[in-house]
Parts: sequence; C-alpha cells; structure tokens
Amino acid sequence: MPQPTIDDLPLDQQHTVRTVVARVAPQFAGTFGAETVERFVVDSMEQLAPSARVTKFLPVLAEKFAKDRLRALARVEGRTATTVPGVLFLCVHNAGRSQMAAGWLRHLAGDDVVVWSGGSEPASQINPSAVAAMAEVGIDITEEFPKPWTDEIVRAADVVVTMGCGDACPLYPGTRYEDWTLEDPAGQDLDAVRPIRDEIRRRVVELMASLHLQPPTS
Repeated sequence: MPQPTIDDLPLDQQHTVRTVVARVAPQFAGTFGAETVERFVVDSMEQLAPSARVTKFLPVLAEKFAKDRLRALARVEGRTATTVPGVLFLCVHNAGRSQMAAGWLRHLAGDDVVVWSGGSEPASQINPSAVAAMAEVGIDITEEFPKPWTDEIVRAADVVVTMGCGDACPLYPGTRYEDWTLEDPAGQDLDAVRPIRDEIRRRVVELMASLHLQPPTS
C-alpha cells in the first residue's frame, strides 16, 4: 500500500499539516528536508487517527509523534551525535505498563537515556489508574498518549522491553530484547496498580544498572 501524502488528506487537514510542518521543519534543519518532515507528519496523523478519542488534539499528538520518529531516524542513519542508550517499552495498548516504565526511566535517568514506548494495538487513552499511580510518586505522565511502534523507533533502540505483546512485538537481529512478565493494569483500580508500578520501578532500576546508568540513591 502506498504511503499517504498530504494530497490524500481533506483540505482542512492539509492546512493543519502544513502548519505543523512549518513548526517542526526548522528543528530538523540540516538533518532532514521539509519533504521528509511532511511525510512523517502525514503518516503520524494517519497512524494515530484510528485510536484518537478527541480528533481536535490529533495535530498536537501527531507533531509529538513525528518528532520522536524523526529523532529516531536520525539516530539510525547516524545523523545525530548522541551516544546515550535508547530504550523502547512495548505492550499491547501502550496505556499502562509501557507508559509507567517509560515514565520511571525518564524520571530516574533523565538525559542519560532516550526513551520511547509503543503498542501493537494502541488504546484511545492512557489508563487513568496508571496516571494516578505515577502521580503518587511525583511522575506526571498526563501528556503521554498511546501510539503504535514504528520501524525507525524499533531500529533506533538499543534495548526493546516487551510486556505481553507476544508475537505482535517486532524482532530485529542484533537488538537486545527483554520480556517482562507483569500483571496488566487494564481495568484495575489504583490499589491494584500500585504494586505493578513498584515492580516496574524495580525492573527499571535493574535495567539502568545493566546499561551502566547511575542508579537512584533512594
């Protein structure tokens, strides 16, 4: 199937995409041309649209997703000087376990790591109990959103951590994989999600040690 182009979109969405591209392209000047940026913005909108709960937020989410993908592509193609490890967390809906893991790693490791998350069947929103559980420990994941995994992000990751997505999870030779068996927080209340959150933190700390990242002091 040919990749969608801006001309395939309704006129109002074409205007929106051009506005987003005008905002994003300068951030990748010297790395990618406007045509590449446009292609990724259009494709990101197409990939997020099926699970979008409120379509008026779709351009904002597509912009964030496209930037993550472009940074990953720059990493894969050697267009960036970054040497920090990249970690991708994958689950089915990218609404609970993978989002909490990504939140923990960003919080604990900061700029010493690049973090992505994705799902094989993205949900329409993050699990509210997961958001509340992370807020209790001072980590805000309200700005995150479920998204699919993409080829360039998987290829950019040094470590791919899977959480229950089974055969749907992508496999690339030479990439380090870990499979974490964790209870699914979907449909569970806050009391049930807290121990899942804490177990994810323990595993993230172990992962950091294996990547020679400074572990937290407490």
